Formats: sequence, C-alpha cells, structure tokens
Amino acid sequence: MDAAIQQKIDQWLNGNIDEASKEAIRNMPEEERTDAFYRNLEFGTGGLRGIMGVGTNRVNKYTIGMATQGFANYMKAKGITNGKVAIGHDSRNNSRYFAEITAGVFAANGFTVYLFEALRPTPQLSFAIRTLGCDGGVVCTASHNPKEYNGYKAYWNDGAQLMPPNDSGVIEEVNRIASADDVKWSGGEANIKPMGKEMDEAYIAMLKKLSLQPGVIAEQHNLKIVYTPIHGTGITLVPDALKAFGFTNVHLVKEQEQPDGNFPTVVYPNPEEKEAMSIGLKKAIELDADILLGTDPDADRVGIAIKDHHGEWILMNGNQTGVLLFNYILETRKQLGLNKPGDYICKTIVTTPLIDAFAKGNDVECLNTLTGFKYIAEIIRQKEGQKQFICGGEESFGYMVGDQVRDKDAVASVCMICEMAAAAKKEGKSMFDKLIDIYLRYGLYKEGLVSITKKGMRGAEEIQEMMKTYRENPPKTINGSRVVWVNDYQLQVCKNGITGETEPITLPHKSNVLIFFTEDGSMIAARPSGTEPKIKFYFSVMAPLANKGEFDKVWSLLSDKVSAIISDMQLK
Repeated sequence: MDAAIQQKIDQWLNGNIDEASKEAIRNMPEEERTDAFYRNLEFGTGGLRGIMGVGTNRVNKYTIGMATQGFANYMKAKGITNGKVAIGHDSRNNSRYFAEITAGVFAANGFTVYLFEALRPTPQLSFAIRTLGCDGGVVCTASHNPKEYNGYKAYWNDGAQLMPPNDSGVIEEVNRIASADDVKWSGGEANIKPMGKEMDEAYIAMLKKLSLQPGVIAEQHNLKIVYTPIHGTGITLVPDALKAFGFTNVHLVKEQEQPDGNFPTVVYPNPEEKEAMSIGLKKAIELDADILLGTDPDADRVGIAIKDHHGEWILMNGNQTGVLLFNYILETRKQLGLNKPGDYICKTIVTTPLIDAFAKGNDVECLNTLTGFKYIAEIIRQKEGQKQFICGGEESFGYMVGDQVRDKDAVASVCMICEMAAAAKKEGKSMFDKLIDIYLRYGLYKEGLVSITKKGMRGAEEIQEMMKTYRENPPKTINGSRVVWVNDYQLQVCKNGITGETEPITLPHKSNVLIFFTEDGSMIAARPSGTEPKIKFYFSVMAPLANKGEFDKVWSLLSDKVSAIISDMQLK
C-alpha cells in the first residue's frame, strides 16, 4: 500500500478516534480501505461531498468536525472574531447529527450559531445568512446524490457558497489540522440558538414579493398542481409557499411526502431522473393535472412535467424549464414596464444558448459563468448597486429568481413556474404551446447530456486522462463537421480549430472544462463533475422552426443529430 495512505490509516488507528471506527478500519478489505483513505475530501463546486463511512475520503463525524474547525480557523484568521454562522440540514441519514456536530464546533470556537430546529431547504440557509447578518454558514446535504452520500456546503457572508480564494483558504486550514485532537468539539453549547417559524415567515414573505402577476394567480387559483418533495425538505416550505402565492388546488404525492433519508421509493432522489418522478407523474395523469413539480432532498433543484402538443405527459429537461421560466419573467417584466437599462440575467457556459438569444430579444444582458451558482452569486455581488439581477440558472435543474437568495432555490422556482403556468392557462395556452412559441421566434434548440461514472481512485485518474487527451489532441471534426473553435476554460484560451489563432477567455476563474463548436453550429462540452465521480458531456444543436406543424419533424432530426454526435465521439 502507498506509504502516504498507510500513514493516514495509522493516524486514525492510533489517534483519538472512537473504537467502533477503528474496528471498522481493521475489518475493511484492502481495496476499500485504500479508497477510504487515499485522499482528503475537498471542496468542489458544491462543497464537501462523499460517501458516509470511516476514513479521510468519507463523510463522518471527524471529517465534518475537521472541516468545520478549518472553516472556523480561516474565519478567525480573516479577523472574524465573535462571529455569527447559520447551520441547516436536509433529510438525509445523519444530516441532523452532522449539523449538530458542525454547530457544536463553531460554538466551541466562540461563534454564535443559528441552528435550524429541523430540516429546511438549502436556499433558506442562504436567506438566513443574509437576513441575520451572519459571517458564514453551512448546510449538511448531498443534494440529489444516492442515499449513501452526505456532504457539507459552506457559505460566506453574502449567502453564497465559498468562492476563491476563500475556498482554497479553508482547505489549507483544514489540511493544517493534524488530528481530531485539534478540533474544539464542545464547550460552547450556550452559543447555539434555534431558528424556526420566524425565519419561515420571513422567507415566504420575501417569496411573495417575487410574484409578477398576483392578479392572474387570483383568477387561476384553481390551477391543478401535483407536487412531490421526493422524501426531502421541500415538504417544509413548498406547500405553504404555494398557498401564500394564492394557489388553492395543490395535491401532494403521499408516497413521497414524508422526509426519509433512505429514499424508499427511488434509486436516485433527483428530479432529473424519470424514475424519481414516476409516482408523481402517475398521480398527475390520474388527476388530469395542469403541472407536476418535484424537488430534490435539499430543495434547491426542481423538475417539472407538462402535457405536450399531443396531450401526452412529458418531463421537461433543465434547459427547457429554464427557457420557459426566464422567458416568462423577461417578457412579463417588459409588458409591465419593469425593465431597466441595467437589468441582466446569468447562466452557466454549458446551459442552452437559447437563453442568450431571447435575453437579447428582450434587450436584457445575459452573462455566462462557470458551472456553479457561486459564480452567479459573485457577479451579483460585483454588480450590486450598479445593475439589477433578474434571474439565473443552469441546465441541471437549478434556478434563482431575484437576489435575496444567493444559491439555486427550488421553493421560489416552484412558485414562479406555477405562476407561469397560470398565466399561460389564462391565455388559453399550455406551457408547451409557450415553449413552441419561443422556438418559432428564436430557433429550435435541442440539448443532450451523457454522464460517465468512474468510481474510486482509478476512476478519478481515468477522468483526468480523458480531459488531457481532449485538451492535447482535440478532434478535428465531430459528426463530419469541422471543429472551428475550442474553448479551454482551464487554460483560459479560445482557439480557432482551423487557423490555430487564439483569443483569451476573460472569466475571472479557471475550470477544467472544454467546449467544442462545430461548423454546423453544434456545441459539445466536456466537464468533470465537481461533486460526483463523473465526467459530463453536454450537447446543443439547433435548427430553424418555420411553423408549429413542423415541430415533430425538426425535433426528430435534431435528436438524431445528438445521437450521431454521441456515437461519433464513442461516448456510448
């Protein structure tokens, strides 16, 4: 076994670690033990996340405690003494325990800790940080990952997840902690204050102010809504938020209503997955509902299902939902005379270019960022007081409306999506009709996604080898079309694939992402996930849509094109 790995194992076996954990280490097969200790969990685009269990590469009391001590040390080194932090958690197994560990360590370090009395959506943690004037915060969650996972999202004083250089600064402080003995585990219990109903009321009051057409909701209050929290935190606020907006016909998916970290009805508690939405979809069909919505365990992502132009229920992908929501917001604001010259929206570089197109059509600036809502939050922070942020999002089912929450917010998104559905119904249109209207005006965009999972230490190496190959030997053609531009966000260079000329990419941060643009207008992006052992490939193709009657034909042609690109790149 590698000497560095063995040293970490010995440190745990000989250190101040509970006996049950030591026994678990001794009984592990060597391969499992290696994977549990070959590295320390690091902050990615979503913070600390991993499989629960014993080891430095696992989520447990000690890795959570050390991360918190490192976070506390960093804040104190930045001059934050007698600071304030807010702590939240989702419905996962051990999330409450990890939240209490986190609260205890911060409190022992002299911080005043505001701890949610029970599970709450992640966006409410961001809101609480801003509302209470906290210096930072943490939510214990692994978002939409399988039940074996848990994690730790760290936030700064603006309510956004840690940004450079703070994220690397925290990691450095964590790495300085030699053992669990360096963690202040207890002694500050009097510094922990509960949060509950008052913060709920403040958050819902904020959400109500986002509504653009409360009169339309009043007319269409009977919109038939089916909602599933998929055993997560959404149940604590989404029904109340919809009621506050004025909706009176909300049906909960009873089989998935109760919070449960084992997620008994699904394999992946992710509204991106058809399987996770299947029970809700069945109920929506039985009720002949207007819309189905589902949120992930920490209620920062939302998936929806609607009827298409044939009257068949279909699940929208994250790009389509974002297109519908953002176009509704921009067009409605324009109609109401709310637009101002400094208005802007944000999206990530792998999200559909259709959003750029209709933002331009509504005379609103669209700014592109690296993947991760912390980068959108950074733009909001930089432009605060100068320009007005309207909305932002990414293809992976995350959206943010307004700037009072600085992370993706499924609670706000559910309310605004239902308002959008009500407005369409008042017009005598379905939401799919509205989507086709957008395609007719700006072009029919079709997106695709392939995720390749590579587990363990070797898997991480394979992902890096794939990116190295693409970076050093980019394809000359993809699906028979020449690659005309290659954007390398790690080297921050945009290279012409034909002439070899280069241009700088001016984003403030680097990221291990490559995007290929072909001569026929296709876009293909490759990005290792920051929170999962995956590499993701994103595809976007486009063709004009002359009339509604041609939708099926053009959609089929674009679907075939995405499949051909995937085949040509040997990704399946």
